Amino acid sequence: MGIESLIEKISDKGQEGFAGIWEDEHQFVEAARKTREAGVEGFEAISPFPLHGIDEAMGIPRSFIPWVTFFAGLTGCAFGLWFTWWTSAVDWPIIIAGKPMWSLPAFIPVVFELTILFGALSSVGALIAICGLPKVEPPVIDATLSSHRFALFVPKKAKGFDQQKLTDLFKQSGATEVKETRF
Repeated sequence: MGIESLIEKISDKGQEGFAGIWEDEHQFVEAARKTREAGVEGFEAISPFPLHGIDEAMGIPRSFIPWVTFFAGLTGCAFGLWFTWWTSAVDWPIIIAGKPMWSLPAFIPVVFELTILFGALSSVGALIAICGLPKVEPPVIDATLSSHRFALFVPKKAKGFDQQKLTDLFKQSGATEVKETRF
């Protein structure tokens, strides 16, 4: 398998749809709320920075990644406890000055670091998986979306898609540009 076929395989061709572009983030969040209230599901919000209230406006539930992090951290903690016990008391037991074979206070740093390592790596892995990364050369709606403008993208396959209704809704909500595109 050559590098070209690998890039082709992980390249995101995007999907046909409709986008509205805003200059003001407050109008943008309100437009997302109105779009959801109009019965449209499965649309995307593109923003150059995090926006307070956009998740609620779009009806996006709280992420499951904190649960992934929590359980992976517990796994790391359990592994750290088991590993320090096994190496000190089972695999290589050495009596030093009459101290116990395994003493929890001595191994707290190892257990702590494994908890953090497992939690952090699982969070990054879960994020990469749910975002569908890597995406090589993803479609770009507008180059200015990475600096100061905001967009709502509604795929043609989305539930409640009606181009005329969306055009009117976006323009009434203050969109500076409305266009057909791929994303």
